[in-house]
Amino acid sequence: MKLLPGIILLILCCFGSLKAQNTEEGNAVVIGDQRIDSLLQLHIDINEKFPVFQGYRIQILMVSGNDALEVTDEAKTEFIEEYPDIPVYLTFGEPNYRVRVGDFRTRLEAEKFLEQISRKYPGAWVTQDNINFPVLSKYKKQQL
Repeated sequence: MKLLPGIILLILCCFGSLKAQNTEEGNAVVIGDQRIDSLLQLHIDINEKFPVFQGYRIQILMVSGNDALEVTDEAKTEFIEEYPDIPVYLTFGEPNYRVRVGDFRTRLEAEKFLEQISRKYPGAWVTQDNINFPVLSKYKKQQL
């Protein structure tokens, strides 16, 4: 019971100090370490320089050989004609050329699109990859 007045006094002091930090109605002054701002700016700079993160793509073709570049380029062009809104990526990992499509944030999104193209590309599969940040439409930006 002797602690009760001390606890009440401590609570009143805390509330008083919180009220003292409020400079104007609805405004507060935040005092922080300058290093936090520099770390935040570093994070922003890195994301602008390397705008990728872990996600999924669908690999529709992987070939090697003397005519592999022509075959993959033809497949890329054909896919773009069929699905102009889906990004297509041609990559080389010795000895194979690969055609991967999409920038899917989840495996579920990739699997759903794979179902749509599975008749045209029966050998396609979902693979984990570094993907580009999705482009936000004007409508989505206004909601944020």
